[in-house]
Amino acid sequence: MELKDIMKERREILSLTQQDLAEMAQVGLATIKDIERGKGNPALNTVKKILDVLGIEIEYRIRQTV
Repeated sequence: MELKDIMKERREILSLTQQDLAEMAQVGLATIKDIERGKGNPALNTVKKILDVLGIEIEYRIRQTV
């Protein structure tokens, strides 16, 4: 499942509009819309703010390549 799908599904479960989520996460409405459409390239910090509001934890993995 992609971020856009997870975000939209969780937002709907919580009965939040895109505007509600944008205000609660303190990000622009256009950012929420772009992510849910699979567009844009939001900063990790922006994604973290949104997922915090949605009650979703983000796990960071750093992979070393040779």
